[in-house]
Amino acid sequence: MTKTVLPAVLLGLAAAAACADPVTYQVDPAHTYPSFEADHFGGLSVWRGKFDTSSGSIVLDKGKGTGTVEITVDASSIDFGNPKLNEHAKSAEMFDVSKYPTATYKGKLAGFKDGAPTMVEGSFTLHGVTKPLNLTINSFKCVTSPMDKKEHCGADASGTLNRADYGIAFGDKYGFKMDVKLAIQVEGIHT
Repeated sequence: MTKTVLPAVLLGLAAAAACADPVTYQVDPAHTYPSFEADHFGGLSVWRGKFDTSSGSIVLDKGKGTGTVEITVDASSIDFGNPKLNEHAKSAEMFDVSKYPTATYKGKLAGFKDGAPTMVEGSFTLHGVTKPLNLTINSFKCVTSPMDKKEHCGADASGTLNRADYGIAFGDKYGFKMDVKLAIQVEGIHT
């Protein structure tokens, strides 16, 4: 009996160790849209927009409660749902996409509960400026997709930044508030 129990235990430990290895997920651009809310004229209204093109990877080790995030956003893919405002946002007065074509976020997954991260501690580079930016992960889930039979992980994350800290202070002289709320939906596919 001992001869069969020991190999079974070893196989179980080997399987558990294999499950604990870090797994890489490539960001799915068809299901990832960093969006934001920005003030217009000091409370007159709130403008909402998103970026349509993102790429990157997420490495997750559920067993150890660790992971990393690296995301690149195409700044020229900004979309307010208003073509004239989109063009103004791309101009030198705001994002200056000809000079700064991308924004990047790099961070470490943290605050794990039941194998799921609850925050990202990282830094954000926008308009040529890098600043610390932590994100709260409001929801996180991994499932095997019935479509491609691969594991997909998705999250809803949020945070706040001051755009003037990144050199984008357009509208401050008109009373625009500089705080920007971020709401990021992201999905990644196990590679």
